Amino acid sequence: MSGKNPLRVLNEQIIACRKCPRLVAHREEVARVKRRAFRGETYWGRPVPGFGDPQARLLIIGLAPAAHGANRTGRMFTGDRSGDFLYARLHEAGFASQAESRRRDDGLRLTDVYITAALRCAPPENKPLPAEIASCRPYLEAELELLRPRAVLALGRIAFEGYLRLLRDSGALPPQARFAFRHGAHYDVPGSPGARPPTTRLFASYHPSQQNTQTGRVTPGMYRRVLREIRRYLET
Repeated sequence: MSGKNPLRVLNEQIIACRKCPRLVAHREEVARVKRRAFRGETYWGRPVPGFGDPQARLLIIGLAPAAHGANRTGRMFTGDRSGDFLYARLHEAGFASQAESRRRDDGLRLTDVYITAALRCAPPENKPLPAEIASCRPYLEAELELLRPRAVLALGRIAFEGYLRLLRDSGALPPQARFAFRHGAHYDVPGSPGARPPTTRLFASYHPSQQNTQTGRVTPGMYRRVLREIRRYLET
């Protein structure tokens, strides 16, 4: 690794990834055609690496970069309405230095939290294929080994089930173990090898997408309660 930070090396590998032809074609087409509102901007158009505190005790797992959000800006949950909602709540809870995330050079800093996703490329119609999620899983596994978080917050069912699938595939969870996804649920699951404590608490939340926030399925109060519970757990 030539003395490089292992997390930085991993992020460089993620950015260079071209494993999924459908995703490569889509992310690059979006970056070329652009949305009218962003016509003058240079889109990122590549896989989006994780972002945050390398000493984080909390790992947040989203679904995938938004086509005109993180696929444009190059940073998770940056430049779209989902990110507006999420970072405002993280700022209130003391995990983020500011409530907005517009550009990857806007000065936002995360404390004790690292943000990643089940998929690193923007998928067509925001619907990844199971094989594409499986191709990205080794990156999430590597992040877990490097960060060894005490808590994981899964944003949405796909992130929740993807994390549990990783644990089952590694042999940490028996195949018959079942966990119900619902907003506000939490479960103690095996942690990364060598982690202290040896268990990780998995928290579940609905995704902060516009479909959820604009319909009232997800409210700021619902996120505040989950983040308060995470904070209490981390400080115990």
